Amino acid sequence: MDMNTIESVVPTTDPGQWRDGDAWLAGGTVLFSYGSFAFGPQPLKRLLDLGSAGWTPVTVTDGGIELAAICNVAELYKLPGLPAAADRSWPGLDLVRPCCDSFVASFKVWNMSTVGGNLCTSLPAGPMISLCAALDGTATILGPGGSTRSVPVTEFVTGDATNCLAPGELLRSIHLPASALASRVAFRRLSLSNLGRSGVLLIGRLDGGTSFVLTVTAATKRPVQLRFDALPDTDALARALDEAVPTNLYHNDIHGLPAWRRDMTYRLAEEIRAELAAPAGAPGLRISGDFWPPSDRGLQAPGLNAQQEGA
Repeated sequence: MDMNTIESVVPTTDPGQWRDGDAWLAGGTVLFSYGSFAFGPQPLKRLLDLGSAGWTPVTVTDGGIELAAICNVAELYKLPGLPAAADRSWPGLDLVRPCCDSFVASFKVWNMSTVGGNLCTSLPAGPMISLCAALDGTATILGPGGSTRSVPVTEFVTGDATNCLAPGELLRSIHLPASALASRVAFRRLSLSNLGRSGVLLIGRLDGGTSFVLTVTAATKRPVQLRFDALPDTDALARALDEAVPTNLYHNDIHGLPAWRRDMTYRLAEEIRAELAAPAGAPGLRISGDFWPPSDRGLQAPGLNAQQEGA
């Protein structure tokens, strides 16, 4: 934790106080691990601390769910069991805990790492990016001078560790609309090891029982979302992926080569399509994903994963 260039820590939520050499501090799980040179060759001088912001972590209304940027993973994990959410017919809530589990992190990280921090770090495998993008999340961004703007999460992250934030801007919250939460959903995730970082994470949504939304994350440098007026057939889905995800958009790092991520994207996309094509409540499909626990989604226990099958 090399932060020996910090001269002061300023409790504030006012973007007007930001200046060169500053960094916003929420949970700090990434910032402290990156150190004073987290954002380039010039060292950080001040931390603008959001710890005393006082923002309500989770707000549930008829219109959907508002997640404060400082909401931590442990608080988000409790969301499906909250009385305000548990009584609603929102199948999309089934995505919350699998996405939280995708951190594959200790309880110490869960109690510090924040939803907003995960979006702002903007790594391809960020599971809060996956969750918020798949549920048509909209980010509210505060700027100097009292300005406010809204950006879809699918456009907030622009690449590997890059996003749309201008210097000094602050992510305030993410809104998940009730219309997306009310959709039937399907989740798939793969990594190269049982407890490894996500190499491919896809989420499918069936809106109103007809239109199909597929969100591709982890495999790609930024979220990619495909929309169809009705469930496509296998070939149509594959063609749409061909058009939406060029080869150079697949991510390349120690957690998966681009060719593997591409192959698994097509495979998991077809599994999601088949799952949502079946009647609701139908017997579960055998899945290739390595995610646990499959019984939570009414699925049969997965057999061999894609790597073991020689994919």
